Amino acid sequence: MTRNMGSVDRVIRVIVGLVLIALYFVYPAASWRWLFLLGIIPLLTGLVGWCGLYSLLGINSCPRR
Repeated sequence: MTRNMGSVDRVIRVIVGLVLIALYFVYPAASWRWLFLLGIIPLLTGLVGWCGLYSLLGINSCPRR
């Protein structure tokens, strides 16, 4: 897997993922709080630097070397 995400994209994904996971713990009584666990996806893609959807769509925000 080669990286297909730039630094800004990765930082935004990590922040969004952390916020969504934090909201899971903020609303413990909500029946729909499991949706906040979807924050794991942007968190992991941001940490790894590779997004499967970007690969399918042919998007590459990583700067050229």
